[in-house]
Amino acid sequence: MRINPVIIFGLLGILFVGANSVFTVDQREKVIVFRLGEIVRTDLTPGLHFKFPFINNVRKYDGRIQTLDSRPERFLTSEKKNVIVDTFVKWKITNVDNFYRAVGGDPRQVDTRLNQYVKEGMRAAFSKQTISELISVGRDKIRAGLVKDMDVLGKALGIDIVDVRIKRIDLPDEVSASVYRRMESERERVARDFRSRGKEAAERIKANADKQGEITLATAYKESQELRGKGDALAAKTYATAYNKNKEFFAFYRSLDAYRKSMGSGNDLIVLEPTSDFFKYFNKP
Repeated sequence: MRINPVIIFGLLGILFVGANSVFTVDQREKVIVFRLGEIVRTDLTPGLHFKFPFINNVRKYDGRIQTLDSRPERFLTSEKKNVIVDTFVKWKITNVDNFYRAVGGDPRQVDTRLNQYVKEGMRAAFSKQTISELISVGRDKIRAGLVKDMDVLGKALGIDIVDVRIKRIDLPDEVSASVYRRMESERERVARDFRSRGKEAAERIKANADKQGEITLATAYKESQELRGKGDALAAKTYATAYNKNKEFFAFYRSLDAYRKSMGSGNDLIVLEPTSDFFKYFNKP
């Protein structure tokens, strides 16, 4: 059976028209529908959609977060020192209509404008910061300022500035040595200050301890003298009481004690008259 070529060409035409009448929208895409070059729709949801062939055409853009990784640039700090800064910008399309009208739908134009804006913002921000401030908290302050300022530019381009980050801040070789020497001298100054404060505190503590020690010793000496005086008084009182009970025996006991202490070692030599009171109990036992 012979097939009519007209039918074949007709079927092919129908398939071609049908294929060009249907398109799909991915959830990760932003889509614009044109009618003879004029934007007619931008609010397409993910799924299957229809269009008129040769009248409507469709352009799709990536709706995910894009990354602009800028080349490292040199900026001057407030100290007139060069620093090499490496940055990146995260952005995504939020208003595809404004995006297309602002840059003709070319993402490279967005990168160019963002890159230029970031450079200008960095140059202005770094000129107000010292190197030590940049190392400590300066980069966070710069980032917050850039995100805030670039939000206006982003809305004009139909995009949202998700984040601006400083990946790295390097010093040129000719600057690194002087900066490190300055930082080292500053750390040494701080260390000397801490040491002097510690020495002052140590001297103050030592002086207070010496003072407390002297007070303690004086108090102890006073109490010991008082106790010694009370003991001597009690001993004298005890001796007096014993003496009054038996004076003769007490005198004899005291003499024996004196004999023992003066002649106890056996090598002592005493020159006295035999009739002296010391030998009273030898002469008259």
